Amino acid sequence: MGYFLETLFGGLMSGMLYALVGLGFVLIFKASGVFNFAQGAMVLVAALSMARFSAWLPEWLGFENMWLANILAFIISAVLMVIIAWLVERLVLRHLVNQEATTLLMATLGISYFLDGFGQTLFGSSVYTIDVGMPKDPAFILDSLFEGGILINLEDLTAAAIAAALVAALAFFFQYTSTGRALRAVADDHQAAQSIGIPLNRIWVIVWVVAGIVALVAGIIWGSKFGVQFTLSTAALRALPVVILGGLTSVPGAIIGGLIIGVGEKISEAYLGPYLGGGIEIWFAYVLALTFLLFRPQGLFGEKIIDRV
Repeated sequence: MGYFLETLFGGLMSGMLYALVGLGFVLIFKASGVFNFAQGAMVLVAALSMARFSAWLPEWLGFENMWLANILAFIISAVLMVIIAWLVERLVLRHLVNQEATTLLMATLGISYFLDGFGQTLFGSSVYTIDVGMPKDPAFILDSLFEGGILINLEDLTAAAIAAALVAALAFFFQYTSTGRALRAVADDHQAAQSIGIPLNRIWVIVWVVAGIVALVAGIIWGSKFGVQFTLSTAALRALPVVILGGLTSVPGAIIGGLIIGVGEKISEAYLGPYLGGGIEIWFAYVLALTFLLFRPQGLFGEKIIDRV
C-alpha cells in the first residue's frame, strides 16, 4: 500500500503541473475558439526571461541577494509577457476578428515560430538554470502508518501547491468576476459579445496576458526542475492530451484531465512497465487522448464543437 500511495502522490503532483500548462491552452481557446500552438513557445520565452534576468540583474546592479534577483526577474518577465500579449492583439488578432478558426490557428503557429526565434535571439541558446529556492531533497511521510514511510519529492509538492493555488485563482476569476463572465461570453459567440458592447480586442489582450502569466509560472517550475532549454517549447505540448481529455472549453476539465493523466502515467509505469519493457509514461497520455478523440472528442467536460458553430 505504501508503494501505491507513493506512486499516487507522485502522479497527482505531476498532474497539477500538466494541468497548469493545459490551462494556457484552454484560456486562449475559450477566448478565440482556436487551439493555441504558441503556448509551448510562451512557456519557453517566459522561462528564458526568468532564468537570464535572475542571472543578469545581480551583475548589472551589484547585489547578491537571490530572492531580490528572482523577484525583480519575475516582475520583468511578467511585464515582457504583457507586452507580448499586447503586440499579439495589436499586430495579429485585431486584424482577424470574426475570421475562420483555421485562420486563427495558422496565426498561432506563426506566433509560435516567431517566439522561438525571438527567445533564441534575445536570450541565447544555451541551457540555463532557474533557482527560486524550491526544496530539492526528498522527505518521508506517514512513517508511523507504513514501514519506511512514503517518499515524497518536496520540490514536486511545492510545485503542485503553487499550481493548485494558481488554478484556484483562475477558476474564481472566470466564475465570479465581470471580466471572467465577459470572457465566457466571447468564447460562446464573438459577434453576439460585440453586439452587447463587449470589446473583443481588450478581452483578447486580457486572456493572452493571463495565459502569459500561467506560462511564466509553468516555465519557472519546469525550469527549476529540469533546466531551461529550447526543447521546453515542445515539452510543454505534453499537456495537449490533458486538454483533449478534459475538454478544450473547460477550466475544471484541464484540472481533472491533468490529474488523471499524471496518475495514469505513474501507476501504469510502476505496475505495467516491468511487463511491457518500460517507457509507458512517454506514450500513455497520447493513447488515452486518442481514445477520447475516437469516442468522445469534446472531452470529459467540453462542449461539442458543432454546438459552438
